[in-house]
Amino acid sequence: MTDRTTSSVTVLGLGLMGRALADAFLKAGHPTTVWNRTDSKAASLVAGGARLAPTPADALRPDTLAILCLTDYRAVHEVLGADGVELRGTTLINLTSGSSAQARETARWAEERGARYLDGAVMAVPPSIGTPEATILHSGPVDLFATHEPTLAALGTVTHLGDDPGLASLYDAAGLTMMWSVLNAWLQGTALLRTAGVDAATYAPFARRIAMGVADWLPGYAEQIDSNTFTAEVAALETDARAMAHLIEESEALGVDAELPKLLKAMADRAIAAGHGGEQYPVLIEEFTRPGGN
Repeated sequence: MTDRTTSSVTVLGLGLMGRALADAFLKAGHPTTVWNRTDSKAASLVAGGARLAPTPADALRPDTLAILCLTDYRAVHEVLGADGVELRGTTLINLTSGSSAQARETARWAEERGARYLDGAVMAVPPSIGTPEATILHSGPVDLFATHEPTLAALGTVTHLGDDPGLASLYDAAGLTMMWSVLNAWLQGTALLRTAGVDAATYAPFARRIAMGVADWLPGYAEQIDSNTFTAEVAALETDARAMAHLIEESEALGVDAELPKLLKAMADRAIAAGHGGEQYPVLIEEFTRPGGN
């Protein structure tokens, strides 16, 4: 294990998240080097004790532990492939958002150049970095993660998902799906209730209870998916479909957009047409794993 109080860190990319990452390392006592295309973004970090590297080549030395938080994977390749950059002997922790395919390709690309590589995803907003509420996902060689876990823990709650470098990006995408789906469902309900003069703040506690209740179903539903057995213990899909039709009718009658419930019902209707109407809601996994509903 590395020493969490003395190990040095380099942070490449100083947007809002990159600055938060570098600041967390500084506050945890790590000597921190930073680099960004625009030097002015490093001003507060330099004032706090960070060293500003003039170029990526200067920032990346042998044995460097480098945290990458750039715009996208194209920017990662541009920065790491810049003139004079020597990757051999460095350890790269890439927290840039992208796809699982990009993560796997970048892992191969870095390893071919002699670097050690972990991919990652930040499941947090910048103000929470450095607290237990910030979840940072990592994927790649477990021994590499174990070596640097004490240092990375300065950022929040760090987790290793597996040796496949693409897993962190996949979890990131899955988490975003959950986030937007929950928020869109809440907005649909809020729009409905506003037609009766109920404001969002009044509806929010009820919506939160519903969301938490549904979350409690997930472990049991996961067992059904993994066993490919969808016995209707709570309700059959055809019952849910009738409720979806009611939601569509209510939305249209009140002048509220019905695109979201129509999408849900279209998927349910396809599953029912395929003979799954008597099974439980998780049987829709078959629709989600069939591109374009074909």
